[in-house]
Amino acid sequence: MATHRLPAAIRAPFEGRTWREFGYLVLGLPLSVAYFALSIALVSAGAGLLITFLGIPVLAGALAMCRGFGAVERARARGLLGLDVAAPEPVRGRTGGAMSWMGAMLKSGASWRHLLYAILHMPWAIFAFTVSVAFWTYGWALFTYPLWQWVFPMYAGQDGIQLYGDRTHAFYLDSPFEIAVTSAVGLLFVLAGPWIIRSLAAVDRLMVSGLLGPSRLATRVTELETDRGVVVDTAAADLRRIERDLHDGAQARLVALAMDLGLAKEKLTEDPKAAARMVEEAHGEVKTALQELRDLARGIHPAVLTDRGLDAALSAVASRCTVPVSVEVDLPARPVPAIEGIAYFTVSELLQNVSKHSGARRAWVDVWRAGDRMMLQVRDDGRGGADATAGSGLAGLTERLGAVDGILAVDSPAGGPTTITAELPWRA
Repeated sequence: MATHRLPAAIRAPFEGRTWREFGYLVLGLPLSVAYFALSIALVSAGAGLLITFLGIPVLAGALAMCRGFGAVERARARGLLGLDVAAPEPVRGRTGGAMSWMGAMLKSGASWRHLLYAILHMPWAIFAFTVSVAFWTYGWALFTYPLWQWVFPMYAGQDGIQLYGDRTHAFYLDSPFEIAVTSAVGLLFVLAGPWIIRSLAAVDRLMVSGLLGPSRLATRVTELETDRGVVVDTAAADLRRIERDLHDGAQARLVALAMDLGLAKEKLTEDPKAAARMVEEAHGEVKTALQELRDLARGIHPAVLTDRGLDAALSAVASRCTVPVSVEVDLPARPVPAIEGIAYFTVSELLQNVSKHSGARRAWVDVWRAGDRMMLQVRDDGRGGADATAGSGLAGLTERLGAVDGILAVDSPAGGPTTITAELPWRA
């Protein structure tokens, strides 16, 4: 993170963000007046013509025009406010015809929200324009007053800014003290102006994101479609891993075992000792193959998790870790199998990372319920430096948890310690 020698209050008047947001507020007034006038005119005409057939296309066209205004506003917010708002779902008729499109446009909640934005934004734009321009221009004018005070006696025929005047008396800001005080007041306006501008722009951000973006339902559907894709990809990857482990591990051992037993059968009559030795070696291979199958079955879904729950399953995982691990599980009941399985594999993956990469001397696993969430936390005293954005296994865990509305938070500064917290929805 960049460090600045000057305080934020002094930097703010000169930062690009302040000038971009000021430009946004200034440009908003003429645009909002145009939006308001066109929207009210066409919507009123369409509503008045609803007693005839012409009202429907006029009203649908007015809503389509408001959606065009929304596209302009989203682009303006993206360029000047740094706010990236997705476009709402497009309007599609069932049949593709003109009447179908007009009906879909009139039924679209996003279209009516765009109309609401065009109506509500004008009074706000007037207020924001007035306040921002007044503070900003008066502030800089008063602050720089010592630089241009000479204009009044030379071209205006007066001593300075007239603070008060009537037919008999007039008070001008012309003495060195008065000029200095005027500049100081202007400096206060200049320093306060950026924060006022940012506060006004924050309201615009809320209006754009709340009225011109996709609906919550559409956003949720998109999230669910993404999560479904993640689940499908994860399941396919798990199947490929299981197939690879079977092919390269247990299957290869069983093929070699069958060949060894065949050779032992041929030597059984002519060399019983060699046959016995080969059978003994095959017996060892059987034990190894069985252990690999047990490990593979445990990787799919361990029996201890099904039979005894998360506490016993995580204790078994901790016992196989290369560093001492303390496990604390405090749950009022067992969660549903899907959540329980994801919690188990999350902790298993994190403990594997502790064994392979952390260099820790000790680790801790805590599982508890907080409201409607199940919390998992794995801590270690290792070297730190874990990063979920570096394309490691933590990125895969983040996607797996996100598929069920879960969250993975990594706190791992260089030098340690590392604390990784996972949240899962609680479903008992």
